[in-house]
Amino acid sequence: MSAASTAESADFRGPLDITRAATVVLDAESTVIGWSPAASELLGYGPSDALGRPLTTFLSVRPAGGTLPAEASGAAGPGPGPPSLVGNEIHVARTRDGRELLVATATCPLPGAAGASGPGTPDRILVAAEVEALLHWESRIALLQGLATQSPVGLAIYDTDLRLSWSNTAYEREMGQPLAAFRGKRAEELYGAGSFVTPGYPHTLAGVMRQVLDTGEPVLDLHFRGQPPSDPGRDHLWSCAYYRLEDAHGHALGVCEDAFDITDRYRVQERLTLLVEAGRRIGTVLDVATTAEEIADVAVPDFAATVRVDVTRAAVTGETAAVGSPADMTLLRVAERSAPGSGTPDPGLPASGPTETGRPDPYRPGASPTVTDSPDPGRPETGPTGSGPTGSGPTATARGPAGPGGTNSPGGPGGPRQPYPPVDYPPGSPQNRSLSSGGLVLDEGTLVVPLRTGGGILGLVTFDRGEGLDTSGRTPGPDRATTFDNGEVALADELAARAAVCIDNARRYTRERTASLALQRQLLPHHLPPQSAVETAYRYLPADDVTGVGGDWFDVIPLSGTRVGLVVGDVVGHGLQAAATMGRLRTSVRAFAQLDMAPDELLTRLDDLVGQPAEDRSDACGGAVETYDVTTGATCLYAVYDPVSRRCVMARAGHLPPAIVGPGGEVSFPDLPAGPPLGLGGLPFESMEIDLPVGSLLALFTDGLVEARDHDIGRGLDTLGQVLGDRSASLEELCDRAVSELVPGGTSADDTALLLVRTRALGADRVADWELTAEPVSVGRARELATGQLEAWGLEELVFATQLVVSELVTNAVRYAGGPLGLRLIRDRTLVCEVADTGHTSPHLRHSAADDEGGRGLFIVAQLVQRWGTRYTPTGKTIWTEQALPPAEAG
Repeated sequence: MSAASTAESADFRGPLDITRAATVVLDAESTVIGWSPAASELLGYGPSDALGRPLTTFLSVRPAGGTLPAEASGAAGPGPGPPSLVGNEIHVARTRDGRELLVATATCPLPGAAGASGPGTPDRILVAAEVEALLHWESRIALLQGLATQSPVGLAIYDTDLRLSWSNTAYEREMGQPLAAFRGKRAEELYGAGSFVTPGYPHTLAGVMRQVLDTGEPVLDLHFRGQPPSDPGRDHLWSCAYYRLEDAHGHALGVCEDAFDITDRYRVQERLTLLVEAGRRIGTVLDVATTAEEIADVAVPDFAATVRVDVTRAAVTGETAAVGSPADMTLLRVAERSAPGSGTPDPGLPASGPTETGRPDPYRPGASPTVTDSPDPGRPETGPTGSGPTGSGPTATARGPAGPGGTNSPGGPGGPRQPYPPVDYPPGSPQNRSLSSGGLVLDEGTLVVPLRTGGGILGLVTFDRGEGLDTSGRTPGPDRATTFDNGEVALADELAARAAVCIDNARRYTRERTASLALQRQLLPHHLPPQSAVETAYRYLPADDVTGVGGDWFDVIPLSGTRVGLVVGDVVGHGLQAAATMGRLRTSVRAFAQLDMAPDELLTRLDDLVGQPAEDRSDACGGAVETYDVTTGATCLYAVYDPVSRRCVMARAGHLPPAIVGPGGEVSFPDLPAGPPLGLGGLPFESMEIDLPVGSLLALFTDGLVEARDHDIGRGLDTLGQVLGDRSASLEELCDRAVSELVPGGTSADDTALLLVRTRALGADRVADWELTAEPVSVGRARELATGQLEAWGLEELVFATQLVVSELVTNAVRYAGGPLGLRLIRDRTLVCEVADTGHTSPHLRHSAADDEGGRGLFIVAQLVQRWGTRYTPTGKTIWTEQALPPAEAG
């Protein structure tokens, strides 16, 4: 904008003002006797051309066409023109160059002209201006009048002493009194308790206006919070603008304030912000108690002074949401939050009352104590879960010893936690009415919203604004809203709906995790029976609450010939399906191990079994195959240790190799051939045989022990080797040290299995073996050798049965297999009798008919022994039997 246009826009003199309008002095006969420069500028005639000529020479009532233009004739209102021109005459002026101008004129008689009228005597003054300029000026005046009387924006002018000198009607309504009542007051006297909340500017009205006066720079959209005199009960928020007022010479006259109340818009924005915050902070973990506390944390203190979250016992324990009457719903107080200095009596816990901090009194009977040594007084410590501490996350407040009907509900999914006190709302209370109707209830300053999902109720959320006395016995401050409007009710309903979805997800997760842990505990070994071949110790740590139950497993399997099978495995994924898959694999390994399969053969059979279910599911589901199979990709390590030969044969399917610690404390990780994980196929599995001196330590473990987010497997293996190298420690101590060093928090993102085995050997006095020829005479020789050895061991009670067993097995070997034959007796927890031959055909137990001459020998053997079986070797097979020792020897 140019300087000329700026000066023109700032000139509020009307077009018919005598100081700027075309001015003509007329005598009584309407002859021009005076002609102003403005008249010369408007019509083009100079004074010499105009003086002495009649006015009609320049102005006519009607234009050449005989009618006024439409913009001047107007149809609205009486008079010769539009309403804005009423009181002025409209003429057509002829300029010197022949143009016609539509002008408005006004006439003013001169004082004393009536008594001295005559030619050449001034009689009246006529002023004229273009109609377009007059209409433009009238619109500017209407704008100023509208700002002063009709505008919703509050306008005020403060002088250089920052005293109010003028305000418009909107400002008067805000003040609740006319301008005369507060003119001359300073801003601090009008809004003393308010302040600016926009950062980067002074906080006081005087500070901002003084800055504008001094710098001349206007400011826009400053947010001012305060209480107007017309509404002293609630805070309002205004968007303010300030600019300096100057006179025509640039001297400061004061400051103009434009203020628009944006309280409603700000509250809507606050609600949207609260919803965004709720979406970010509610449901961060799959834990009912944590989710309940998160909604309380979000709502206090911005939305409510006190929030109580009550959840049904079924939701806490992971059961189905309640759909019955309120009598069927046992509510537990899971979370409670109160703003400082706030709090109201709790109708659900009649024995409890508010304390100075807004918490129930922990020393009052039936109250719920809070933990005072926690960093946050409202957050008690979380109890342990599983085999270690719980996962991260806040805990619920207002917890204490449960009264009658209390529950030990899980704090993390699947783990124990401090009990939550039961609540019982009396009939007629807002909470009881909400339970009965299934809808929200607004009762003065209390809003109760049910947590609904799937047609059932998970609990209640009570939002309380403390309409009565606060915890200090004082009435709430005037800036606190004590009721909820329609928008806030809708916001509370949305908050509760989001919390209900998260709580329902946590409930489902709790149910699945509880079932998974129960299944996992049932499928894992409850205890390891003592073995003559090895001494064992183990640790199993489930995954944390965030990751869920995994599929790590281990087992110790007694085999024939006092051998022992050692197995550890890891199933891909977490949850109920992983636990079930772990059980399938463990059962399959035990079944294959009882067949005395070599480790590589066992893994091959297991690999075939793992690859089979996908095809079965595809056929059963009409060709639909699951997109995620936790069985495929599982890993396994299987080893067989023989205490007689002190040799260990092992093979692995994608699993980490074991750690071996020699009698001298040297630690090694054998370069065991790495087969593919189960279910992938393509490559064969290979076994490795290792000599293990007596007292060697064998450690089988899963990757959850040695791998973590903060270090790789290599570092974990080094740490494990350092722990296991201590030969003076017991196996239990080594397990504890390994877990504390590698899983310091007690849980990790993956579950952990560790099996420690210290080898033993059977002495020569407990093993006797002989080599026989494949001749009939060897049968009698075998009986004699066995009888003599049993008598040497003091097992005369077993001589008769053993003679029958040896006779039958050696006879079958001589008749159906080839030599040389081997006979071995082992005195362990049972009496083991083994007959080895070079044949590869296994005998089968059958029931002979009454007229059959043979086929009863093996049947008789099976009746005399506890169990028997066949074990294949590279050179043939071994038939073995086990007999129980006499009670005295067994003890």
